[in-house]
Amino acid sequence: MTLIEVKIPPMGESITTGVLAKWHVADGDIVKKDQPLYELETDKITSEGTAESAGRIALKVAVGAEVKIGELVATIDAAAGASPAKPAAAPAASPVAAAAPAAPATGTAGVPPADGVAAKSAFPASPAVRRLAADTGIDPATVPGTGKAGRVTKADLLAATAAPLIQRGTGDSPVSGGADRPPASSARQTRKKLTPLRQRIAQRLVQAQHAAAMLTTFNECDMSAVMALRAKYQDDFVKRNGVKLGFMSFFTKAVVHALREVPAINAQLDGDTIVQNHYYDIGVAVSTEKGLMVPVVRDCDRLDMAGIERAIADSAKRARESKVTLADLEGGVFTITNGGIFGSMLSTPILNSPQSAILGLHAINERPVARDGQVVIRPMMYLALSYDHRLVDGKEAVTFLVKVKQAIEDPTRLALGV
Repeated sequence: MTLIEVKIPPMGESITTGVLAKWHVADGDIVKKDQPLYELETDKITSEGTAESAGRIALKVAVGAEVKIGELVATIDAAAGASPAKPAAAPAASPVAAAAPAAPATGTAGVPPADGVAAKSAFPASPAVRRLAADTGIDPATVPGTGKAGRVTKADLLAATAAPLIQRGTGDSPVSGGADRPPASSARQTRKKLTPLRQRIAQRLVQAQHAAAMLTTFNECDMSAVMALRAKYQDDFVKRNGVKLGFMSFFTKAVVHALREVPAINAQLDGDTIVQNHYYDIGVAVSTEKGLMVPVVRDCDRLDMAGIERAIADSAKRARESKVTLADLEGGVFTITNGGIFGSMLSTPILNSPQSAILGLHAINERPVARDGQVVIRPMMYLALSYDHRLVDGKEAVTFLVKVKQAIEDPTRLALGV
């Protein structure tokens, strides 16, 4: 037997532990080389682990367990790579599967059976019990039965339904916490611990508001010119570059243009020292199932529109597939976040520390506006610039946002650099 150890790889000096959030394979499966095996969630990123060799895998760690860098989480029997796949073990037979939540199987009673109470599953549950079980989410097989031959009655299930009310904090008893306590679940509430990534996001958001004198200034821009350009050249752009021309490349170029015009925005505070940046690595916020991530697009001043679109699409894809590395998230000088894709009309984005400013984009809506003494309908977008007032004055913030607005409303400025 040739056993290959599957260990948690190093992910940067600041990351020492994580949570094994998901197994992509089952205990005993035959895996292929480079096949994704698990998702590891840390306080900064979510990443995938892959198989170094083909073979039969034996899982050593349960889903939800906290693991250290270098810790063994599975082994792969490389000699079994050519063997037929072993049937998946039942949850009760696998210690790893038993430690993780699993979808209940349906027994002969028409309700999910539980380990150690197989005798109950031999008796059909009444329709009333099945309906109440579906409404409350309580497994009848886990409730002591007082009916004939130990059957669970409606009264038994109602009594079990009342007990979680105190645990959920709706009774007089306080909720007691603890890392080893399982999530309290019912039809009314489900309690689960924050993931390390979500905890880190929460900490950073609170830290950003406490550590900076954050202020937001607003403006609006007419999207007519950009939308007309996209409509006119989209097909040719796709044929030439293999990627669509989106709004984000225009805003990224507009931000680079504005950063050059107002360099105070492209700076950050380090104690009592101002650090002036002379490069243009722009973070683009991406919404994932795990939370908001901000991969950085490098050297946006050197990329053309197609290059920016490719970089943004690649970063977003890798973020949603949990393939972003810590290096992908570091070193940005400015962030763009687009709540408009979810329909947001207006918001005040929170700084991505230690950056001194962040631009929030919003939904494009047709609105009546005044043009040359006439009321016309235009596709308008609200822009929001949040900034650190300790470093950036109001004049600089307003000027920056006006520069972005001008570049979007007249994209020729981006080509001419004016």
